[in-house]
Amino acid sequence: MSTVMLCGSLGSTAAMWEPQQPVLEDHRTIMLEHPGHGAAPLVEVDGVQGLAARALATIGDERFSFVGLSLGGAIGMQLALEVPERIEKLVLACTSARFGDQQQWLDRAAVVRSEGLGAIVDAVLARWFTTPVEQRWREMFLSVDAEGYARCCEAVAGWDARETIGAITVPTLVVAAAEDPSTPPDQLVALAETIPGARLELIEGAAHLANVERPDEFNRLLEGWL
Repeated sequence: MSTVMLCGSLGSTAAMWEPQQPVLEDHRTIMLEHPGHGAAPLVEVDGVQGLAARALATIGDERFSFVGLSLGGAIGMQLALEVPERIEKLVLACTSARFGDQQQWLDRAAVVRSEGLGAIVDAVLARWFTTPVEQRWREMFLSVDAEGYARCCEAVAGWDARETIGAITVPTLVVAAAEDPSTPPDQLVALAETIPGARLELIEGAAHLANVERPDEFNRLLEGWL
């Protein structure tokens, strides 16, 4: 039985992968949550490199496939660069080699520390989904520790792999969402064009959490790749 590690977006917990459970039944799955998210303890965050080190510490010495969305995708890229011999297959969904302007993330961290996640929840959910949001996803976001969220914002601010991802040798599936305002399709196209041999797929009618909003299409791609 092969092992698959899944890691989601900033502000999510393992619950975001519930729609993928039907196609992961034949795999050993590990849900990696960010510090202060879900059941993960609040710890210091030393950039995306530190988050990747947490992933390796979680999984031990075995080989595994990695499915990452948004910040999870950045962690996947870092793992593929650092320990390619450990990664069987890589899925990069709704992610980027650089998440916009550094200052916007530092500003967001400051807002969350001073006002809490409630100050940004509506804006975040509007980028996650194209349609009205189910209450459980709002509750998931608000369950995250504000300091953990802020520390991860700072990790995102320092992430820039545009000059290095061309060295990735792991078989890579890149998944874009047509209506994703956070990581628009052109950013995923850039990933697929830079990572040697990467395959690009586009999911229509989905925003940033494409795995939640269009689970059937996402699962078809995931099952076919893994």
